[in-house]
Amino acid sequence: MMAKKRLAIFISGRGSNARALFAATHNDRYPAKVCLLVSDKRDASGLSLARDHHIPTHIISDDDALLACLHQHAIDIICLAGFMTILSRYFLHQWTKPIVNIHPSLLPHHKGLRVHERVLARGDSISGCTVHHVTSELDGGNIIEQKTVAVHKDDTPDSLAARVLEEEHHLYPQAVRQLIAGSHKT
Repeated sequence: MMAKKRLAIFISGRGSNARALFAATHNDRYPAKVCLLVSDKRDASGLSLARDHHIPTHIISDDDALLACLHQHAIDIICLAGFMTILSRYFLHQWTKPIVNIHPSLLPHHKGLRVHERVLARGDSISGCTVHHVTSELDGGNIIEQKTVAVHKDDTPDSLAARVLEEEHHLYPQAVRQLIAGSHKT
């Protein structure tokens, strides 16, 4: 059996997508395991996941310390999961292994923040979520996988966000599995 890939999950808040990745990795057949939880906020509530799963954490102070920590833990893939800090060009140049992110829209539409408000303002009939490679372009890397969500006439930003988030929790572990298997879109 092939060795499991070592994941670092980066969060800024509650870590609901991190929780979905943790759950997936508890399946013996899943090709990865979470080995590090990183946050840009010392008080991120999602850091409790690390305590619950007995894995180390790292609070970002600077790029070099973060790179050293990732190398120390032999990380293979970084998964951004509600991570609200834009990684520096220096970091992206130094880190040569995959970095993936989940975004609450069907990229390339609605990059950045306030996605659900913009979907509703534009009158889109579908929305969804995207797992993509991270590059120096905001939400601009190659798409690994997407999932669509219907927009209802009575949707609010919050109701649409809740349905998209539910799909994110299914999509992210599936897309990471595809990335590892090499069967993703390029």
